[in-house]
Amino acid sequence: MDVAAQDYPNNNAIGLAFDREVELADLLIFYLEQLGVEYIFGVPGGAIEPLYNALARSQRRGTIKSIVSRHETGAAFMAHGYHANSGKLGVCCSTTGPGATNLITGVSSAYENDVPMLVITAQTALNKFGRGASQESSDTAVNTVAMFEYCTNYNSLISHVDQFERKVTAAIMQALYTNTPSHISIPVDIFRTKVKQSKTAYQIAHFLDKPCLTDEEAVWRLYDRIVKARSPVLVVGDACVRSMASILSVATKTNMRIVTTPHGKGSVSPYHPLYRGVIGYAGHQDAMDTVTDKKVDLIVAVGTSMTERISDGRDMHAELTGKLVHVEQNEYRFSKSPMATMHILGDIDRIFGAISKKLDRLHHRWLDAESDDTSGLEFNDDESSYHCHFEVDEPEKCDSDAVPIKPQRLFTVLPDIFPASAIYLTDPGASMCWATHYLHPQDRRIGGQRESNTSLYQTNMEFSSMGWAIGASVGVALARPKNPVICIIGDGSWLMNGQEVTVAAQHGLNIFFVILNDAAMGLVKHGQRL
Repeated sequence: MDVAAQDYPNNNAIGLAFDREVELADLLIFYLEQLGVEYIFGVPGGAIEPLYNALARSQRRGTIKSIVSRHETGAAFMAHGYHANSGKLGVCCSTTGPGATNLITGVSSAYENDVPMLVITAQTALNKFGRGASQESSDTAVNTVAMFEYCTNYNSLISHVDQFERKVTAAIMQALYTNTPSHISIPVDIFRTKVKQSKTAYQIAHFLDKPCLTDEEAVWRLYDRIVKARSPVLVVGDACVRSMASILSVATKTNMRIVTTPHGKGSVSPYHPLYRGVIGYAGHQDAMDTVTDKKVDLIVAVGTSMTERISDGRDMHAELTGKLVHVEQNEYRFSKSPMATMHILGDIDRIFGAISKKLDRLHHRWLDAESDDTSGLEFNDDESSYHCHFEVDEPEKCDSDAVPIKPQRLFTVLPDIFPASAIYLTDPGASMCWATHYLHPQDRRIGGQRESNTSLYQTNMEFSSMGWAIGASVGVALARPKNPVICIIGDGSWLMNGQEVTVAAQHGLNIFFVILNDAAMGLVKHGQRL
């Protein structure tokens, strides 16, 4: 008989209560229920069967649901998209052996893109280790735990019942504290072990309710530099999407021009009067000119890892020396910005919220006398309001009637086809280049926060796994069922991972797939021609 759902509601601060023998697989599900996790993405198999049995019991209780992907890499991509748009822990799983190795590409992608993820793989029974069992992947066979060492921040085999809750809790905390994947590998006999206890041993929700620590003195030094700057520029990265109200408030009050990284593109309205486009790979010349202008005396980079994709081959170290201030909530990103004159660690929203309030009190350098209202300024319905303050390459092709359709034209008209709430995902390759440069979602928000706190443009540049957008769009659609999701991919990516479209069909998800078919690996072909 299953435990009643009311016995362990989500986010129960005192731990989930139960009063009977349960398998350790159920105990793992109880911990994820504490965090409000709604989905686990994966592919069933013999050794992972106890977890899927526990998931079936969970689904009957109306809590966590299983989403079966068609390939384990797709499962990791789905968990990536789900986290990025829900803020909740992404969870994926696989059976032992080839199931675990199939996960590695998707987990590596999450690792390179700072995605907190719990990766659960199975092992054959402990007493089968070293005996050549089917799909064995212990340390005496194809050692899958060792393989995950380089794409996770926590990586462990649970080899004894007494380790179970301690290691599960450590893995979850490490993932959420460091924004990276954690991997636990669990033998099938450990999964099936029954325990009897009154509640989960750890109150994990309390552990994750961490205080916000910010260097207040550094914040005021940043404020002082902003108000004294003659020509400041703001670089918005991927970690800013949930803090845009306070960031835009500071930019507006100080007339600070804004550029975004490719990952930060969907956080700012392309029609904001201070926005100058995307810097770096496939970006806009106006944006790069803005950052490299010799008159610029302050560049504030926020929520970005300052990777090579931002420099687009330029020596940005020399360009930014003496001007750059790097604001982050993940200190390990500072390793990419040794040229910065200041590194400020803390909650981005609190930092810019404090600066905005100080600007209010001093009435310093207002762009508009009423710009202190950051509740969500909008354009008028007049179509003339949709005007970008930066130029695109070859603008004449945006209106071309040529057949086949020009990519410039396609990405110009896509926002006219879909509603303003649409979320666009672009896959690595030529489709990402075209979209980064020419796709401008009809975002009317000038100041304030979007209701969903979700970027309208999402991509995966660092590890650049082909087919990422196909799997990720499933996770996005599950996290944001009211938003149309537009998955833009090339024919090469579609052939590599297109089977995940059947998951979208199975669950009736609101996803549109746009395939750019040039019958080639387009970027590679273009590079070879050059």
